Amino acid sequence: MRSLFLALGLLAGVVHAEPVVLEELKLQAEYPVEGINGGNLSGLALCGEIMWAVSDRDDDRLYQLQLDGSLLRAEAETFVAPEPPESALPWGLRMRNWAAGLVRGGKLDFEGLSCDAQGNRYLVSETRAAVLQVSSNGNAQWLNLPSGLVRQARASGMLLHFNQGFEGIAIDPAGERLWLAAEQRRRGLTVMHRRGSGWRCTGGCVLTSESGEEASPEALGGHMAPRDFSGLAYFGEKLFTLERQAHRICRRTLGDGEMDICWSFAGEALAEQRRYARTYGMAEALWIDKDGAWIGVDNGGQTRADGESRPLVWRLAAPKGGWSRRP
Repeated sequence: MRSLFLALGLLAGVVHAEPVVLEELKLQAEYPVEGINGGNLSGLALCGEIMWAVSDRDDDRLYQLQLDGSLLRAEAETFVAPEPPESALPWGLRMRNWAAGLVRGGKLDFEGLSCDAQGNRYLVSETRAAVLQVSSNGNAQWLNLPSGLVRQARASGMLLHFNQGFEGIAIDPAGERLWLAAEQRRRGLTVMHRRGSGWRCTGGCVLTSESGEEASPEALGGHMAPRDFSGLAYFGEKLFTLERQAHRICRRTLGDGEMDICWSFAGEALAEQRRYARTYGMAEALWIDKDGAWIGVDNGGQTRADGESRPLVWRLAAPKGGWSRRP
């Protein structure tokens, strides 16, 4: 009986627990981006001293972002992507992806960007569930990913729905470990290790997957929406996920993808002058360094309250105690 009362007491404590208040990250700078085709910005990576961006509407170029006064000016670097490998996605999804590419442009739908210490850039194609490597000299080739990657991801509930595939990518500086983030319904993380000229999953491709909904920040009405990942970054032997709908960055362990601490950027992103008419998040790209975070905002052609209609890059200061602090 005593154990029953103890269990009930613990349950009551969970039910009545106060919601966790996340530390708010501070905005240091905001840069409108000029020169990206159609204004779509879906990935960011700081490779050495150069900031690169990718658009999900372009299949043949990366953009080098150059600081020009108070804005970032995009200069295109073109490449030729070989014919992509045969897709492991089912026929129905392939056909919907093909049709969407015809209508909006961007048949490969590059949704994330990362780079290694050798200057190679890595782009994840949502429509093909594949990764393109663009070397520092502009040569492009598709990675030889494990044949079981898509099968295992789908068995875990990921990659089942149109336009909800791999949305983020991260690679370690040595170019030996590669992670992909599936967007939503279910969202999840996968990992691969390089073996010679190919990649393999060691102990399985899937780190974690989860479904469910959560409330948006009160400034957006607190409506429920699917949990999502819209960006992924590697820093200091940790993974960092950009969680667009919740307006937060979360640190996760490499071994199992479990979350151990999160920080909010809702206070800055949802300030009155930065509001859009749409009630969902637009943060699409993430890069982490020791001093802070870079977040890319794909505004989808929308104009916000202060009249700004270009995509944006935000620079947020690192949290108190740094990114590696204990929870």
